[in-house]
Amino acid sequence: MVHRRSSSDFEKTPAGRLDEARLKRVLGYQLAQATIVTDSIFRRVVEQPLALRPVEYTVLTLVAENPGSSLARIARALSVTPPHITAVVDRLEARALLARTTSDSDRRSQVLSVTPEGSVLVRQATDQILATENAALALSPGEQAILAELLHKVACARANASDAASAKGTLA
Repeated sequence: MVHRRSSSDFEKTPAGRLDEARLKRVLGYQLAQATIVTDSIFRRVVEQPLALRPVEYTVLTLVAENPGSSLARIARALSVTPPHITAVVDRLEARALLARTTSDSDRRSQVLSVTPEGSVLVRQATDQILATENAALALSPGEQAILAELLHKVACARANASDAASAKGTLA
């Protein structure tokens, strides 16, 4: 007869109640589990009622925070190809949420700006997301700030992660 040790509720998956003790420290796994929650919130309060996809919301918000950004700069920030961002910007421009103009300093480059309608929509979407996350996540304001700061720190390690993965691959 095989005896398994009893796991605490803390060591079980949130939904399936499966033992996840070894996965507890794997950031990618925990991020994926957390993404299930945050994606559900986004779909409910932004994607469905405001007809705004996650990438569209992200691009719209980045342009609102960084007026005059180029397509290439937004693509680099999101680690996607310029043609992908162009397709997203095309959709946002068709909805009159973003505008593209030729750069004064480089005629080959286009700069992006949020329209007044886009500005209202991105503010509304962000307010909805934050209010719903605050209600649903049961985190104190301090915990939420720490989590956001730690996740940002992980995101900023993008180059380090690529370098580490490449180095590990050469050792094998």
